Amino acid sequence: MLKKVLVANRGEIAVRIIRACKELGIKTVAVYSEADEKSLHKILADEAICIGPAESKKSYLNFKSILEAACLTGCDSIHPGFGFLSENPSFAKICNEMGIKFIGPSAEMISLMGDKAVAKRTMKDVGVPVVPGSEGIINTFEDAIKIAEEITYPVILKASAGGGGKGIRIVRTKDELMKAYELVKQEAKKAFNNDDIYIEKFIENPRHIEVQILADDFGNVVCLGERDCTIQRKNQKVLEETPSGVVSDKLRKEMIDISINAMKHVNYNSVGTIEFLLDKNKKFYFMEMNTRIQVEHPVTEMITNVDILKEQLKIAAHEKLSIKQEDVLFRGHSLEVRINAEDPKNNFRPSPGKITDLHIPGGNGIRVDTSIYSGYTIPPNYDAMIAKLIVYGKDRNESIQKMKSALSEFVVEGINNNIEFLIEILNNENFINNNYDTSFISKEFGY
Repeated sequence: MLKKVLVANRGEIAVRIIRACKELGIKTVAVYSEADEKSLHKILADEAICIGPAESKKSYLNFKSILEAACLTGCDSIHPGFGFLSENPSFAKICNEMGIKFIGPSAEMISLMGDKAVAKRTMKDVGVPVVPGSEGIINTFEDAIKIAEEITYPVILKASAGGGGKGIRIVRTKDELMKAYELVKQEAKKAFNNDDIYIEKFIENPRHIEVQILADDFGNVVCLGERDCTIQRKNQKVLEETPSGVVSDKLRKEMIDISINAMKHVNYNSVGTIEFLLDKNKKFYFMEMNTRIQVEHPVTEMITNVDILKEQLKIAAHEKLSIKQEDVLFRGHSLEVRINAEDPKNNFRPSPGKITDLHIPGGNGIRVDTSIYSGYTIPPNYDAMIAKLIVYGKDRNESIQKMKSALSEFVVEGINNNIEFLIEILNNENFINNNYDTSFISKEFGY
C-alpha cells in the first residue's frame, strides 16, 4: 500500500481524498495556496505546505512547487483529484520519472484517452460508436467548412484538450462558423494552453450518459453502471442521477460490455469515465473519456456500495481490484446536486465571501461532500462549487423527495447560493416525469 500521498488539489475533492487515505492508513500532505490558508483540507491533512499565491498557475498548476513539496515531505505518490493537473500527461510523466507514483493512468494513457480527438479516433478503431466528425484535430478554417458540409449542420466545435464545459461552440450555419472557429481556438489556448480543436455533428436534444470504469494493472476491468448527467447549464453539470430513467437493462448491458471491451483493448488502468450522448432513438455515441475521478462519483458509490476512491488508491499501489463484474449490484436510486457560491438571479455571478452561518442536513441516505465550515471565507479565485449533496432512495421518486427535504434544510448564510434554483429543478414537472434533455435548463428557466 502507498505510505504517503500528496494531495495536489483543493476544496471538497481534496477532503474526500484525505478521508479515503485515512481509512486505508495512508499519511497525507496537503498543498495550499495563500488564498487557502484556512482551508479544511489543510487542517485535515497530516502535513501541509503552501505552494504559492492564489493564482492557480502559480500554485495548483505549478509543477515545480508541487513536486518540491512532495520531495520535502517524503511522499511516494501524488493524487491530482479532478481539474488542475489531473489530466496533464506531462505532469504524470515527470512524477513517475522522479519515482513518485501519479495516482491515475500512465502519461501515455492520458495522452491517448485524455485528448478528445485522439480518444475519439481510438474508440472508433475498437468498434465504439462515435459521433460523425473530423478524424482528429482540424488545422484550418477551410477544413472546418469542408467537414461541416459533409456531416451537415448543426455542428459543434470542441477544444481537444477541453473539459469543464470550456472551449465549446454550437454552429448552425456557415456564416457562424468563422467567428466560432476563432473563438474556440482562443478559449482553448487560454484555458488549456493548447488551441487544437475538432468538429462533430451536433446531436440535438440528447441525454448525457456516462459509465464508470475501474481497471487494474492485471487486465481486470469492471464497470459500475451509468450516470445520467443531462441536467446542465452552459455545458456545466448541475445535477446527476443513477440509474438513468431512459437506459433499459438491455441498453445498460450493451454500454457496459462495449466500454469494458474498449478499456481492455487499450490496456487502461486506474479509474475513468466514458461519456456518451444518447439520442432520441436510444442510439449512443462516444463523446469523450475522463481519465480521472469525477465530481459525480458519489452517486455510483451510493447504489453499488463500492468506494471508488479507495479502489483508485489500491490500483495505484499495484493491487488487484477487490470486485469482479458479477459482484456489481445496482440497488435503489441516487441523486447528486452541486451547491455553488453564485447568484442565479444575477446571471449566476460568483459569490465569494465569508460564511456567517451554516447548517448541513443529515439523516438516512444523505451524504454531503464539502470543504466549507461556519466562519470560512470562500476565495474568489477558484471554481464556485462549495458542496455536493447526495441522497439515496429506494427509487427515483424517493430520491427526489429526499433531495428536496435535504435542500430545504441546507443553510449557507453570508453568500449567495443556488439552493433555491436546485429546488425549482426538482419541482419541475418535466424533470419529475423524466422528460428532459441537455437543453432542459435553458428551455425551462431561460438560463
